[in-house]
Amino acid sequence: MIKTHSFHIPVMGTGFTIDTPLKVAQHGIDSVISIGDDILLEKLRRMYCDKYKIHYEEITNKMEDFRAKRITSYLNLLNDLASQQFEKIQNLALKKEGSIKEYLNMLPDRSIIEQEFKSFMEKLPDAKKIRNWINGNVSMGSIDVNIMTKLDKENYVKNEKQSVIYNDAHAALRGYANSDLTSSVVFSAGLNPRLYSYIEQFRDFHPDKNGTIKKKIIIKVSDYRSALIQGKFLAKKGLWVSEYRIESGLNCGGHAFATDGFLLGPILAEFRDKREELIQTTHEIYIESVSRGDRPVPKTILPLRITAQGGVGTAKEHQFLIDHYQIDSVGWGSPFLLVPEATRVDSTTLNKLLEAREEELYLSDVSPLGVQFNNLRGSTKEKEKISLMDKGKPGSPCVRKFLALSKEFSEKALCTASRKYQHLKIKVLDNAGVSPIEYQKSYREIVDKECLCTGLGTPALITNNIDTKIEGDSVSVCPGPNMAYFSKIMSLKEITDHIYGRANVITRMDRPNMFMKELGIYIDYLKNKIEKSQLSPTDKQKQYLEKFAENLNAGIDYYSQLFSNLGDSFKEMELSLIQELQESQQRLRLLYVEIENLSIPRKETLFK
Repeated sequence: MIKTHSFHIPVMGTGFTIDTPLKVAQHGIDSVISIGDDILLEKLRRMYCDKYKIHYEEITNKMEDFRAKRITSYLNLLNDLASQQFEKIQNLALKKEGSIKEYLNMLPDRSIIEQEFKSFMEKLPDAKKIRNWINGNVSMGSIDVNIMTKLDKENYVKNEKQSVIYNDAHAALRGYANSDLTSSVVFSAGLNPRLYSYIEQFRDFHPDKNGTIKKKIIIKVSDYRSALIQGKFLAKKGLWVSEYRIESGLNCGGHAFATDGFLLGPILAEFRDKREELIQTTHEIYIESVSRGDRPVPKTILPLRITAQGGVGTAKEHQFLIDHYQIDSVGWGSPFLLVPEATRVDSTTLNKLLEAREEELYLSDVSPLGVQFNNLRGSTKEKEKISLMDKGKPGSPCVRKFLALSKEFSEKALCTASRKYQHLKIKVLDNAGVSPIEYQKSYREIVDKECLCTGLGTPALITNNIDTKIEGDSVSVCPGPNMAYFSKIMSLKEITDHIYGRANVITRMDRPNMFMKELGIYIDYLKNKIEKSQLSPTDKQKQYLEKFAENLNAGIDYYSQLFSNLGDSFKEMELSLIQELQESQQRLRLLYVEIENLSIPRKETLFK
C-alpha cells in the first residue's frame, strides 16, 4: 500500500511526541516516538488504561526485564487504540461520506487516492464495495519508534552488572521487537556495533517468503558515506535498511550532529545521484549473507526509501526536495510543537515558543551527551538550573539516569548534569590552581549541563495531568531555528494545508531559504570553533578548521550553480539568494584568514 502523505513527524524529545500516533495515525500520518524513557511510558500506559477503562497491571522495576516489558506494553496499547480509532473512521465511512472526506482532505491535492475515490464514488457503489475500496486504499499512519544508539547505559541489580542485552538501548530494541507493531525503528546518533548485531536475532526484522518485513530499519544519517557504512554493516548481518533519513546537521531540533562543513543540498544531491549504487552495493552484500542462513531469500531487491528533514518551512521547499532530490518523504518537526492536536507541550513552554525570535533559539552546550543541543532561552528548566546555581547547589537530582554515561569518577557511570558529578568536578577544579578567568570558564562549562531526562519528558506529564512530584515541573525544549518564523497555534488541518501549499501560516516576510539558514548557522559554528581554538591551537585543530572552511566554500559554489539553473523554482528569490551567497562567501574568506593566522605553539626540542 502506497504512503498517503509526503511528510512525517519526527521524534521530538522524549515527551513531545510520546502519544502523537494517537492523534495523527488515523489521518494516515506517520510519526515517531522515543522509547528511551520506560518510566514515562509506564505512567502514560496507566493513564490511558484508566481513560479507556482497560485493565492495568503495573510493571515494576523489581520484575525481570521490566524495561523491555514496559516498552512492549505501551506500544501494544498505543497500537490497539490507534487501530480502533482508524477502524472507527472506516466504519463511519459506510454511513457518512464526510468522515472519509476528512481523511482525504488532509492529503496532497494531487493525491492518487483522492482522485480514485472521486471516480469510484461516481459509480454509486454499494456498502460492500465501499468497504473493500477503503480497506485496499486507505491506510493508518505508521507508529515508528526512535532509539538513540549512544544511550546504551549499563544496568545493575544489587550492584551486580547485568549482561549487555539489559543495557538501555538493547532493552528498548527488545521491547519494540516483541511488540505487535508493524512499523519502523529509527536508529539515530551513529553506529553501535553491539546493538546492530543484536537486531539479527529478532524474526520481525527479516522478510517473510513474500519479501514483506514487519519491522523495518531506518537509519538517521548526515551524509552518504555514513549511510553506506551502516547499510553495509547491517547487510552483512542479513538485515536490510529500508530507509535512510538524512538530517540537516545544524538546522534540525534536538541534538545537533554537525558535519565537517558539508551542507544539506550537496548531501541530498549525492544521495540522489548514487541511490542505485547504494541499493545495489548493500543488496549484493545482503543476499550473500542471507543465502548462507536459513532465512527466505528475497526474489527481488527490497524497497528502499530516502527521506530528509531539517529546517523545511514552506510548501515550495517541501515540494522542491521531493521533485529535485527525489525524496520520498519530508520531516516536519519544530512547527508541530505549535499544534496541540499533534504534540504535548505545556502552556508555559507553548507561549515561549510562540514568542521566540532568532536570538532566543540557539545552539547550546547543555546536553550531558557532550553534543550541541538546540535550545530555547528562558525555558523553565534553564530557570531551575540558574536558581540551583544561585543557591550554591549546581546540578540536578539524577532521578532517571538514562544519560548517566561518564565513568570519570567511578565504575558506575554518572550523568554530567547530576549534582553528584558536578560536585566532584568542581572539587577537582578547586584544586587545579588555574587563573580566575580559566576557573570561571571551566566552572560555567560544568554547571551549564541540564537534566534532559526529566526536562524533555515532563510536558507529557503536565498536559495529561499526571503527578510530577519526582520529576519536577520544569521543562526543557529543543526546537530548531525554523521555530522563529512560526508564531501561531495551529490545528492539524492548518499545518497540513501549509505543508501542501493550500494555506500559509507564516506571516513574517524575512524568513530565509532553508539552505541559506543552514549555511549561516554553519558559518557561525565555524566562527565559534575558531574563537575556541585561539588560546592554544594545534596543527590538528587548524587542519580541521581549514577543511571545514573548504567544504563550506564548495557548498556555496554548489548553491550558486543550483539557484542559477532552476528556472521558475526560485525565480522570485534568485537575486536575493545569489546576494546572500556572495555575502556568506565574503564572511567565509575573513574566517579563513583568521584560521591561517592561528599561531601554533612549537615545543622545545633538544635539536635546533
